[in-house]
Amino acid sequence: MELQLPPHDGDVLSVVDMHTGGEPLRVVLSGHPAVLGDTVLAKRRYVREHLDQLRTALMFEPRGHYDMYGALVVQSELPEADLGVLFMHNEGYSTMCGHAVIALGRFAVDYGLVTEPRAPETQVNIHCPCGLVKAFVEYCDGKTGAVRFHSVPAFAFATDVTVTVEGFGDVVVDISYGGAFYAFVSAQRFGLDVSTSRTRDLVDAATAVTNAVKAKVKLHHPTSEDFAFLYGTILTDGKDEYTSDSTANLCVFAEAQVDRSPTGSGVTARVALQHHKGLIGLNQTRSFQSGATGSLFTGKAIQETRCGDFKAVVVEVAGRAFYTGASRFVQEKDDQLTHGFLLK
Repeated sequence: MELQLPPHDGDVLSVVDMHTGGEPLRVVLSGHPAVLGDTVLAKRRYVREHLDQLRTALMFEPRGHYDMYGALVVQSELPEADLGVLFMHNEGYSTMCGHAVIALGRFAVDYGLVTEPRAPETQVNIHCPCGLVKAFVEYCDGKTGAVRFHSVPAFAFATDVTVTVEGFGDVVVDISYGGAFYAFVSAQRFGLDVSTSRTRDLVDAATAVTNAVKAKVKLHHPTSEDFAFLYGTILTDGKDEYTSDSTANLCVFAEAQVDRSPTGSGVTARVALQHHKGLIGLNQTRSFQSGATGSLFTGKAIQETRCGDFKAVVVEVAGRAFYTGASRFVQEKDDQLTHGFLLK
């Protein structure tokens, strides 16, 4: 029997659910109001100011959960872009999301957003708020596979910054940009291990670092002040020097949201930081493991470039995304919780 929606008097939101390395992605297909704005950044501002109930309805309970992540496909102003995208999470709207780019690359080919898929790889140009990101999707006999993408210019913003972290005293952190800004510090500084310690303890430490950095460090980006905010903190295993072994990290972003994947924009920022410190050369591929799930991304710096006054690199990140389902969500008119809620 085909599953049908019961009689209702509400609006219907259609989505496709995926995950990349365990991190969810809810791709919004239809049922939302028009998104106005001449540019992707303008659309991001419009959704934040006028359509935020779409985010809360699909990310929050009862349709989502505290750590849900979403992507709203929009039209790009760039002629070379196959699609534009707005990212959403429990706090608001990110400027970049690598796990989402990996999933959207596959989604774009499977759902016909790219007119002529080609073997062995199909290029998908995805216009993220931080800029144009080029994804390359494995394609063979009508089936899609692994995805790699080339980042916007990534750079180390500041190294060896001392901040006073509540409960831990003075802590030295690095700050790097991979489409979004992250603070980096070894979990060992807090007596923790990114792969074995309690998630709650890791979240508390990372959140305290994020708050300390926000209080002390004024960020800026050469292209747009829309990017000048700290997205989160990435706790690492401290293994930054290049080897053939994998290195692990755990990202806590937005409102203490835990990334289940190795974090695509975080890997980008971490590779840029390692390259800046002379710990990794061009085209040296490393595996990055999620402390939460053990899933893997690979990352490497493939080209030196500049971003304003910053020496930067283009980073290639690769991983796999998988479909988990498709849903039609109803927003009944007399449902007082239809716009979502979170338990903290």
